[in-house]
Amino acid sequence: MTNQEIQVQMPPDLDPVYSNMIQIAFKDDEFTFLFLHQIPGTNQARTKAVVSISPRHAKSLLAVLGRSMGEYEEKFGPLDAPPDRPTEGVTTTLSGYS
Repeated sequence: MTNQEIQVQMPPDLDPVYSNMIQIAFKDDEFTFLFLHQIPGTNQARTKAVVSISPRHAKSLLAVLGRSMGEYEEKFGPLDAPPDRPTEGVTTTLSGYS
């Protein structure tokens, strides 16, 4: 194995989750991503995963996502950016997470 290869081990009982919404919070030493599933026709969302990473890793994630999106669009065609959602007057209440 070279220095560029990483062996990833996934537990056999690890279930994939679907998220159709994400919220991001940050402070000086971490970014926290809340992966949510917004329930259609309601004003509710369920948290599916919470992941915290360092700012340096967040910067790397941004670069990897950019490259991956470019590869995706090369293969499947360009995507239009989603319309901006209004955020003014929108309040999110988290329960069960501190």
